[in-house]
Amino acid sequence: MSDGDALRAEKQKQEAFPWRRSVDYNEYNSILGYYQVQSCLEFAHGPKVLDLPCGDGTLTAMFAEHFPEVVGVDASSAHLAEAKKRVPKGRFFESLIEEFQTNERFDSIFMLNILEHVIDPSMTLCKAASLLRDDGVLIAHVPNALAINRRIAVLMGTLESCEELSPFDINVAGHRRSYTLDSLQADMRAAGLQVRATGGIFYKMLSLAQMDWFLRNGLWEEGGFGWGRVGGPRKDWKAEFCRACYEIGKERPGDCNVIYAVAVKR
Repeated sequence: MSDGDALRAEKQKQEAFPWRRSVDYNEYNSILGYYQVQSCLEFAHGPKVLDLPCGDGTLTAMFAEHFPEVVGVDASSAHLAEAKKRVPKGRFFESLIEEFQTNERFDSIFMLNILEHVIDPSMTLCKAASLLRDDGVLIAHVPNALAINRRIAVLMGTLESCEELSPFDINVAGHRRSYTLDSLQADMRAAGLQVRATGGIFYKMLSLAQMDWFLRNGLWEEGGFGWGRVGGPRKDWKAEFCRACYEIGKERPGDCNVIYAVAVKR
């Protein structure tokens, strides 16, 4: 099979995966996405940013609130149709990352939850790095194989190892590999990038399905002897819980749901 045929087959494969952030376990994924964007904002600069890939535009819309010029690329025409509705002022291109062609260069490039999907992560990172301005920053997020919920699952026996991919990972989300902070940095270095910072996002102690259910149905009101301080000031305790999970994740990056690396060109 030629390189062109392989890429066309890959595009068809990516079109076929049903996962969408705004649909699948969207209570948790919308909250995680919000904090992924907040983490990016700690390192990114503008005005021109590239969301690579943009998916259905859920996170692209959040970036558009902070940067005047937002460009999105995705291999899925169905996802792009939704992204264009969410970010009418954005510019979008249908393409695999490996085939994307432009003369533009970007201040910040976001690669959120993509390296676990692609055929060759180092080649994909090289392509993305070529789109950076000389002082640009590339931020990559990946699921953490060593997240606390996965370590718990191994001890329970629902996973054989932390690196094992579940049927959901493979057949719905389209994952090809798992990541640790070490392997993420290794892929960055192999692509000729210099890692400036690493970290973790969101301390997630339950499975994806359990976390989504908990956020929808948990005892968040004070007086129910769930979360909240009985007799204290009234607060949005679900929001406080999520904020606390984000903050404690900064202290324990190796335990987090998502890990990240921030890199620049050498």
